[in-house]
Amino acid sequence: MLAAAAVRLDPEDPLAALSVGQQPDPGDLPADWVSVRVRAASLNHHDLFSLRGVGLAADRLPMILGCDAAGVTPEGEDVVVHAVIGDPAAGGGDETLDPRRTLLSELHPGTLAEAVAVPRRNLVLKPPELSFEEAACLPTAWLTAYRMVVSRAGLPAEGGGTLLVQGAGGGVSTAAVLIAKAVGHTVFVTSRDAGKRERAAALGADAVFESGARLPRRVDAVLETVGAATWGHSLRALRPGGRIVVSGATSGPNPPAELNRVFFQQLSVVGSTMGSRDELVDLLALLVRTGIRPPVQQVWPLARARDAFARLAAGDVFGKLVLTP
Repeated sequence: MLAAAAVRLDPEDPLAALSVGQQPDPGDLPADWVSVRVRAASLNHHDLFSLRGVGLAADRLPMILGCDAAGVTPEGEDVVVHAVIGDPAAGGGDETLDPRRTLLSELHPGTLAEAVAVPRRNLVLKPPELSFEEAACLPTAWLTAYRMVVSRAGLPAEGGGTLLVQGAGGGVSTAAVLIAKAVGHTVFVTSRDAGKRERAAALGADAVFESGARLPRRVDAVLETVGAATWGHSLRALRPGGRIVVSGATSGPNPPAELNRVFFQQLSVVGSTMGSRDELVDLLALLVRTGIRPPVQQVWPLARARDAFARLAAGDVFGKLVLTP
């Protein structure tokens, strides 16, 4: 079958490690696994990290890339694929807390292919209101944003909180803006790029600012995916007792801790990784109820996966890039 795969690891030039060509079909599967015919799959920075060798060992090559997909089961059901392969019982009902959890494309072949095999419990019915392309954007970036905003930020469930999203443009940050507005919060967004600030405002952000700019007031929570470049600003932006939710550190993972500000202002720093299958179900219901949809910047055929990867690597993205077998 046609697939986009890592065939070697290259920390300096990840696209040189990418192959778009034939890979084996899913073989004999355990009784509780199923092969899904992929109708759409979306890219994430995780795919570039894999090509660089982050989280993917050389002895697992070749590895089909991709975490996100929507497709059709052998029984004809339209489904969304949950990317976290783990045991809910090992995490107290949350598979993301299973110490042996893994994402598709780390241990098991991923979604950038004509078919992907997953445990049957990892399938969620796709609502008819969402296209396959829209649904394929949800399992990683949108689910990560949903958990950060709804489950981890400590904001009022009925809305009315104030949230800062650092770094407009990426899949998680655009999702966070739309989700936070849909559930009734005030949203501030920062970016170094004027065009991305304009697009964040068009998504519904209440105010947009250059990176590091002084905000009109302190916020209840900050969503932090940038890391070292924005960490100090995130701490200064919080009201006393506020909370930073961290799910990434694209500019560097070890910023100065500024512990004096953390303890004096009684701030909380909370980690967040992906989301559970149950949260994916809730996220789909939120999209159906509110009408918000993932911004899809461009759709390519799977055969042109290299073009999509090149655009992702260049950073010229606002929203999601989708491949269709």
